Amino acid sequence: MNARMPAEVFPPGDFLREELEERGWSQQELADILDRPARLISELISGKRAITPETARGLADAFGTSAEYWMGLESQYQLSRVRTPNDNVARKAKLYSRFPVREMIRRGWVRFSENLDVLEQQFYEFFCINSIEDELGITHYAKKTDTHSEATPLQIAWLYRVRALAAQQRIPKYSREKLLLAVEKLKAMILAPEEVRHVSRTLSEAGVRLVFVEALPGSKLDGACLWLDEDKPVIGMTLRFDRIDNFWFVLRHEIEHVLQEDGKNGEPVIDIEVGEEPEDISQSEMNANIAGANFCVPADQLENFIARVSPYFSEQKVLLFAQRINVHPGLVVGQLQRRLKRHDFLRKHQVKVRALILPYADVDGWGSFSE
Repeated sequence: MNARMPAEVFPPGDFLREELEERGWSQQELADILDRPARLISELISGKRAITPETARGLADAFGTSAEYWMGLESQYQLSRVRTPNDNVARKAKLYSRFPVREMIRRGWVRFSENLDVLEQQFYEFFCINSIEDELGITHYAKKTDTHSEATPLQIAWLYRVRALAAQQRIPKYSREKLLLAVEKLKAMILAPEEVRHVSRTLSEAGVRLVFVEALPGSKLDGACLWLDEDKPVIGMTLRFDRIDNFWFVLRHEIEHVLQEDGKNGEPVIDIEVGEEPEDISQSEMNANIAGANFCVPADQLENFIARVSPYFSEQKVLLFAQRINVHPGLVVGQLQRRLKRHDFLRKHQVKVRALILPYADVDGWGSFSE
């Protein structure tokens, strides 16, 4: 017989009863045919038991139908019993697809609410949009391993948090001349790790907003440069690698973006894996990498040192070289690791600085939260 699809959804037991009546079979007779208990047939007809794949196969053989027909009746019936009062599931799916909902709630950027309208509104306010369909207000230029990929929701959410914290700062107007002088002041700080506590104040005096926002898991961010307005540069850093060399390299890298006014056209620069140079790296990123490297260890002096001692880079020679150029040994080690492609080389000298700078800066993450 042909499979019948009901116009209205009825329990599969109704169809089973019709099949029995058409053939003049009793429930006991069907039970005998299927070699199953009579109670099973009774419960199927009364709707107390659902049709399983095994039962569907037996009914198909008994009535000359298909197992899919009986499973389809059961599925339609069960679905008809699930009443969705609204479109919450679809709305939540769209929200979770576009934003890192769980991570943003965990970080306190939005507060969990069982009321979906309230939850959605918090995301609209965070991203400065009016609906889930709106384009985000921050466009971006990102340096990635894959330069053609779009920024991920994790990266975009992080960038919005950086902007929100930076917008709260009240500092003097930005001056490029003062920033150049600030770079010289920062240069004098790279010998002693504890001097990093002065970094935020030094940059703020030049009109540059510096904030530290812990990277969201999987975002692979190092830093970013963006402008609130044409005269309000912002540097955001994740400090995901807690090493003195990485801190100074990334900071100087982002400062170079500010000096060159990268991102001032409304496309913030998002830096991922700072220091790596894929074949298609942009000129602005190349310039920022050069500035960062030279700030840590002047290139000409590093080349001279490598030419003199290669391949015998002993710890003593590295320490003496760092002392001669008046920088912390960890900065020299960091540059040598990149050149030698040996990230384990003298790693003990790459001291941690995160705990030294966070108490003196605007911070979100690492157990701290800035309102």
